[in-house]
Amino acid sequence: ILYKKKNQAEDKPISANARCRESSICSGSSEIKSRAVVKYCAAPPPTSYALLQEKTDLKLPPANWLRENPQLGSAGTTILGSSSKSKPFSSFGMAYEFIDCIGDDVDVVSDSENIKKLLKIPYSKSHLSMAVHRVGRTLLLDELDIQELFMRSSQTGDWTWLKEFYQRLIDQKWQRKKKSKEHWYQKAILSKFLYYSINGDGAAEPQSDGLNEGEEDSGADEFSSSWPTAFTSTSNAEESEAPKQGLRNDFVRNIMWTFEDIHMLVGSNMPIFGGGRYPAVSLRLRDNNKPINILTGIDYWLDNLMCNVPELVMCFHVNGIVQKYEMIKTEDIPHLENSTFSTRVVKDIAQNVLSFLKSNCTKEGHTYWLFKASGSDIVKLYDLTTLCEEAEEEKYQNPFTLPVAVLLYKVASNLMLNARQNRKHYGTIRTLLLNCVKLLHQDRHPQIIASAHYMLSELFQLDEPLEEDGGESLRAGGSEDSYSDEDREEEEEEDLTEDSDDDGSYSNCSSPQDDSKAVAVIRSVGELSVPEKYRSTHQIRPSCAFPVSQDKEERCRLVLSYVLKGLKAVDGSIKKESDLPAADPNTPIPLKYEDRSATGACATEKGISLLLERAGPLQGEPKHTTRSGMIPGSWQHHMKLKLFFKASKAYYVLSDAATNLLKYGRALRYIKLSLQCYDAYCSVSGTLHPHVLLFHSQCLSLCGDIQLMLAQNANNRAAYLEEYSYQTKEDQEILHSLHRESSCQAFSMATDLAMDPEYQLFVSSKCYEAAYELLVSEPLKDLTSDQLSQVLKRLGNIRNEMGVYYMNQAAAMQAEKEVKKSVSAAEQEMWKKSFGFFEKGMKDFEAIGDSTNTALLLCNTGRLMRICAQAHCNLSGDEGRGEFSPEEALYYNKAIDYYLQAMKALASREKHSAVWDSVNWELSTTYFTLATLLQDYAPVSRKAQEQIEREVTEAMMKSLKYCDLQTDSARQPLYQYRAATIHHRLASMYHSCFRNQVGDEHLRKQHRSLAELHYSKAVSLFLSLKDAPCELLRTLLERVAFAEFTMAGQNSSTAKLKSLTGAIEIMTETRHAFQLIHKELQEEQTEVTNGPMAGLNLQEVMKLIGVFEPSFSFLLLQVIKLMTTAKRKPSNKDDELLKTYKNVYSKLLRAEKNAPLVSRVELYVELLQQLMQRTGSDDTGTRKP
Repeated sequence: ILYKKKNQAEDKPISANARCRESSICSGSSEIKSRAVVKYCAAPPPTSYALLQEKTDLKLPPANWLRENPQLGSAGTTILGSSSKSKPFSSFGMAYEFIDCIGDDVDVVSDSENIKKLLKIPYSKSHLSMAVHRVGRTLLLDELDIQELFMRSSQTGDWTWLKEFYQRLIDQKWQRKKKSKEHWYQKAILSKFLYYSINGDGAAEPQSDGLNEGEEDSGADEFSSSWPTAFTSTSNAEESEAPKQGLRNDFVRNIMWTFEDIHMLVGSNMPIFGGGRYPAVSLRLRDNNKPINILTGIDYWLDNLMCNVPELVMCFHVNGIVQKYEMIKTEDIPHLENSTFSTRVVKDIAQNVLSFLKSNCTKEGHTYWLFKASGSDIVKLYDLTTLCEEAEEEKYQNPFTLPVAVLLYKVASNLMLNARQNRKHYGTIRTLLLNCVKLLHQDRHPQIIASAHYMLSELFQLDEPLEEDGGESLRAGGSEDSYSDEDREEEEEEDLTEDSDDDGSYSNCSSPQDDSKAVAVIRSVGELSVPEKYRSTHQIRPSCAFPVSQDKEERCRLVLSYVLKGLKAVDGSIKKESDLPAADPNTPIPLKYEDRSATGACATEKGISLLLERAGPLQGEPKHTTRSGMIPGSWQHHMKLKLFFKASKAYYVLSDAATNLLKYGRALRYIKLSLQCYDAYCSVSGTLHPHVLLFHSQCLSLCGDIQLMLAQNANNRAAYLEEYSYQTKEDQEILHSLHRESSCQAFSMATDLAMDPEYQLFVSSKCYEAAYELLVSEPLKDLTSDQLSQVLKRLGNIRNEMGVYYMNQAAAMQAEKEVKKSVSAAEQEMWKKSFGFFEKGMKDFEAIGDSTNTALLLCNTGRLMRICAQAHCNLSGDEGRGEFSPEEALYYNKAIDYYLQAMKALASREKHSAVWDSVNWELSTTYFTLATLLQDYAPVSRKAQEQIEREVTEAMMKSLKYCDLQTDSARQPLYQYRAATIHHRLASMYHSCFRNQVGDEHLRKQHRSLAELHYSKAVSLFLSLKDAPCELLRTLLERVAFAEFTMAGQNSSTAKLKSLTGAIEIMTETRHAFQLIHKELQEEQTEVTNGPMAGLNLQEVMKLIGVFEPSFSFLLLQVIKLMTTAKRKPSNKDDELLKTYKNVYSKLLRAEKNAPLVSRVELYVELLQQLMQRTGSDDTGTRKP
């Protein structure tokens, strides 16, 4: 036999001599499978018994009689010798101790005496009264002594309804039979025999209550009253201590007995002897004048099977005088004379009784009563819980209520330990806990109720995403009420329901002699011997399923409903009501909002200091009672901590979900509630554990996110205010419970809905700072690298947002100034704030190695420098702005430095192409702006013209360097336009230098060459744009003017003619520009209703035409004159060309000056086309004269 300590998790031997045996008992040709494993044994290893000499007189007491002995246990000290009476809650004591077995692995938990009574029903005429309870697929069986219950009832007034029901319908005359003198004589003889049989050198401490003897009834009245008396007390002790009496596991050994396919956890007190060639035997005393009957035989056989004892030693006596000993093998017991029985029949009885009970005892938490009257063949099953409800008496009068509730709670608690790995248990746990709560009165058992509701809330893991496969397993294979993957009975028997005949079906209505209150009836005990007469077809709660919702808000609301019920249970158990602040849970607690724009700095700083103080870790346990009167360390204290923290998490998840839905008012309300729960948690808790601090930093971080979003979405303030002000009744009641422990004002500054975006940004940054301070605090500094990176990223982002906010404020101040005077102090203050936030943000991003965001902040700082530069431009009264100032140059160069640092931080475009392109564009723009201002508002009073030209060229070329013309992107046309503009401006500058340069011929040639080069590139780029006809026309006209100026310095007619011809060829290229203008004019005419085209400046077009016409006429006139007066004889080609020139010139002169613009442009296109065909000018715009 295997010995095991209590609560040991596995069946491991603790003794070198211990062993586990499987026995297979054969009866005829059939084999009965029986296996017994001892889970726990309080007795010492078996020792050999003393073989009494013949003629020993058992009526004489032995010397050691009634002394405690480990071999017999404590019951041996009583004159009873042994007590076969089961305690009414013995199965619960075993269930509590071996909680892992309950619900799935075991079919029956009971005292071995009750098992024997059930299996002897067809053979016995004695009465049967048992209480049956169901937990999952496990049935708990206990003896229900009705007479004893009624004796208590007459004293307490409880259960009068059952007494009346029993007397009216069941047995009006039945009274307890008094035990005869013969009975007590036999008991005393047995006791003395056992003491004589002990060797006297037993080891181990005595722990057994006694030993069980066959069919004998129990002893003295003084030992019969074993009902617990404290089940309806209002004790607030731990739930494991609540059922103090009668719920201990008092058996000498607990055995896991498998009988055929039935798994039973049984308790046995039978003494086992051993030694020598008989390692384990049971010892029995029989009167030689009385033959062994079938009931006694079954008793002996079942006792040996349950305890895995292979042999039985029988001592025969006559009037107390020992006659002889006989040894019988266990497998031979069914064949003894006068007690022959079929083991297969016993097996069938066992299977039928189990099937009957499983099919009808279907409701968890209900107390069922299995009853057979003395001498009757009818067995009835009643649902006492339902009968109690019908009698309109309190269900709490049922003495089984609390043990059942505690057992349901313990099984759920045990399953919770493995629930994380196996979510299929969630439905089971939920059902167990809900049934547990139904059984208990909140005022009497608040601790179990609060704990159960907390566990229900824990089933919803709010901080983990619900995996798709996890959800499927809960909805499908893991039915809420299935206690195992493979419900063996359901699979084997789901196809048997149709085959069940009328005789084998359960009777839910009574035959004429039965009452109608029975749940089910076995019409004759003889039916139990028929193989498979009863079959279990009931599925354990198959219709329910664990409520797996993909909707986060729904899951959180369920959690909060359980938390609220738990809080109510805790609050109801705290008696110090008079000291609490008056508050009505039905009255909404206002969630204030405030316009903070005018709030003083003092009040703000006070709120921030409070926030940081509350965010820090607390030290030491509270020594005094809390605000509500809770004692630190009490169960109420521990439970409130758990419930407050769970509520805080639920509200956090709700807030996060609302944020994702862009419902920022609702999100702020939820994060306010979450932080209020946390505040109450801090008020109750003395020490904040790292996981609590870590969660709190997440709350503060989310609060910062929400305040930032509110600042960025100021247009929806009315909707946000409405969301923020709404409250559910559940939220109000939870707040009411929170206010019992705390004012919940520590985080009000962070969670109020302000109307000022600047203040919201400020609050957001402070929330992030508080979260950061938490993460770098001593308890968390080694645990939070990932979260610290996230908070630093948020800190960098909010500082960027605040920097941008103040930068935009400065830009707005600058734009609003009617007359630009010197820079105001307010502007400078905005710059300083903006620059300070950008600097801090860069440090945050650098701390986590985020080069991309560092580059963005450097880019924003560059933009700030440009705004500073714009604010420093000189104004010369009515004449507009003055020369380019040194301050402007300083700030533009600073901007360039920041942009270059950003480029350096990024290193290459591959790292982040969008940011790289943005920085590249800003850098090119800054260089271009600097060059343009230097060129247009040259500081001639401070610098030489040559130096200015050099600086302009340098800046233009650098801007051109960063014009990315190769990459295909949205900015490519802008880059092309800028590059074309740069070339045009450089060409114009060199053109001007060429015109104004006197003396240095080499320099003039260089300027002329550069002007030609840049004009050519500008024309080429403007041509490729297709949407800049005015710029193209202007560039070509300037190029024509440049050619005319070159011609003015020539004396030779041939050279002049060549220059004129080149100028005309350039002029023909304006055809492209006029075609684009003509196209846009036509589109404008067809879309008159849409107004003038946004892309075409008609005023600019008219101005350019005013330059084009005279210039075109002058060129044509000059070339006609030169060709006409040429000394050499003209060729045929020259004649044709001259005719064309004259024809074009004639048409140009005769053109009507007041004609519509479209007509005039059409004429220009036609004339230029005619010229192009004759001169053979190319279309590329890149020719060089």
